[in-house]
Amino acid sequence: MIAEVALALSLTISAAPVDLPGTGGMKYRENAGDPVQLTAYGLGTKRTYLRSVTGAAFAWEKTLGEVSVAPGGRLAAGVPAAYRSGYDALVVTDRTTGDSTTIRTVKKPLTASYASWSRDGKKVALTVEQKVSGTWRVLGFTVVDVAAKSARTVRIPGLSASAGFWWSPDGNLVSRHGAGLRLYRPSDGAVMRTLAGVGLPTGPEDAFSPSGKRLATWCPSRFKEQLCLVDPIAGTIAQRVHVRPEAVFGWWDESHVIAVLPYQGAYRLAVVDLRGKVTRVLASVPAKTWAAELWLSFTRRS
Repeated sequence: MIAEVALALSLTISAAPVDLPGTGGMKYRENAGDPVQLTAYGLGTKRTYLRSVTGAAFAWEKTLGEVSVAPGGRLAAGVPAAYRSGYDALVVTDRTTGDSTTIRTVKKPLTASYASWSRDGKKVALTVEQKVSGTWRVLGFTVVDVAAKSARTVRIPGLSASAGFWWSPDGNLVSRHGAGLRLYRPSDGAVMRTLAGVGLPTGPEDAFSPSGKRLATWCPSRFKEQLCLVDPIAGTIAQRVHVRPEAVFGWWDESHVIAVLPYQGAYRLAVVDLRGKVTRVLASVPAKTWAAELWLSFTRRS
């Protein structure tokens, strides 16, 4: 116990603050040895910030509504804030050279957003939506092959209005289905597997642990706990975590998640272990900043 406290204190003391422009003074505290790096963040779709490939400076990407950095950190995938020639698109940028490629995805009035990189960094999945009678409806997904510079859209009937698609470690696409999850084949949308009653995905970051052996979900209403860990092979809830986060932004490592927690009238971004204990505070989050739909995107170091 003493050793754990000493380690937590040493990590906090040695962390260097990184300024996050546009967030009301947020400072992110990181270490060179962290397993993940904060590479992008934003306030809704109004302001999107991307980290420079070297150093810790974040720049406002004025033409993008969102951006996500691929595993390994070289490529960034951004969704433009407006249609280009009547199409939505994905802008893939090589962060080391600055070269960009624009790949058309879907035609107006459809949108394709919420970019999710496959773990091998070769493909990006996007959720396809259309506004119907003033309400956004999810129609399916688009998969972009980055090397081929091509996009393929698959429509799936009967999706939840709040469904979203992201990659599983084995290369399928995952989305909410009822009170659980469903895995789809990316080539044609065929149902590969259904995980019934395990809760909804935490999202928007990869809800699978680095090894793929655990999947984070919001616990079904029958449990008092809010965060559940699912065994994706068995399709059952393996553990319930005694913590009530506002949001989960993926996994820190195999035994910790990254979460936003209420704290003294505001919030804090923290590393939380699987017992629900905060082991490290990464940033204080002002209440106004969180209310402005703050999102954060982390990239696992190679």
